[in-house]
Amino acid sequence: MSGSQRLVALDLLRGLAVAGMILVVSPGSWSMVYAPLKHADWHGWTPGDLVFPTFLTCVGMAIGLMVPRLTPADRARPALWLKVARRTALLILLGLALNALPALDLATLRIPGILQRIALCYALATAICVLTAGRGEGGRLAFNLPAAAIATTALLAIYWALIAFVPVPGFGVGRLDAEGSLPAYVDRVVLTVPHLWNQGVTYDPEGLLSTLPATVNVLLGTVAARLAAQGRKGWVLALGVVLIVAGLALDPVMPINKRLWTPSFALLSSGIATVVFVGLEMVSKSRRGGWLLIVLGGNAILAFILSQLLGVFGGLPILPGAQPTPQGFIYAQVLKAIADPYLASLACAVLVLALITAILIPLHRRGIHLRL
Repeated sequence: MSGSQRLVALDLLRGLAVAGMILVVSPGSWSMVYAPLKHADWHGWTPGDLVFPTFLTCVGMAIGLMVPRLTPADRARPALWLKVARRTALLILLGLALNALPALDLATLRIPGILQRIALCYALATAICVLTAGRGEGGRLAFNLPAAAIATTALLAIYWALIAFVPVPGFGVGRLDAEGSLPAYVDRVVLTVPHLWNQGVTYDPEGLLSTLPATVNVLLGTVAARLAAQGRKGWVLALGVVLIVAGLALDPVMPINKRLWTPSFALLSSGIATVVFVGLEMVSKSRRGGWLLIVLGGNAILAFILSQLLGVFGGLPILPGAQPTPQGFIYAQVLKAIADPYLASLACAVLVLALITAILIPLHRRGIHLRL
């Protein structure tokens, strides 16, 4: 696997995750969504549940490719850590800004979010990988695979132990429901209910404590990237299969649950993303084969922002019959041509994806990419 192919394969996986995210968050109607594009109600998983963890795996792969480019001197310089802090802060601020739309209300502003989780996982995983790296050839850092594996195991074990043994006032220990689980309780105490994901819920799917196992997805991405960089494609595939088996094997003990990001979910989702990465490496041999995914992957943050804005901003008053949002307007027009409301809702999501891709194509051709 050459370096150019490897980088293209990563962009393909990132683009696939972004495309999946847009399809999941852009239905014409939330009451008319095909099951695979929904999130599991609680325990269990759907293809839609794999979108976000796949993107986190991509973040990890980028870190895994970045570390060996650094030198021990780079690690000691404040500039590197200021860059990490700046990127982390910008992602958090951008996430808060999107949460504040369309009308800022500090009393109910959601504090966690997708970008906020990406930021925290990126910062923690980067610190682990850079600080544990050894000295390699050519005066560069050498990625420490054993340290990444140990950190992965430790994060999962700590999270599991906290849930299993720390009592939640009024509920006890070992609860895995929306009210009695430790992650939900921590979010309610620290962030308070008005600042969680949705009014009336008692937890947040991107909450504080579950950031620990989510970081595992990033760390496993770093491991997959380093194995791929060494040309060990078979090892990458084996890693993915082992993670999938481990996640499924843990399910009876610690159910697969995205909203709590249980260890079984972290392992399963990382494994599936890794296997898909190996498959996409074959596509990466022909840039034309996945060019649109490369466009989306190269501007992933901007694509996410556009998808959020299309679902938030008010309708266009110059258009007759405008809906509360541009997304709603598209759905209203699609319903005129497609009688099946589920199919029309899916068609709306596909059109939103096509619109965002069309916006990104000229930017990609000009080499314009949003980098935080």
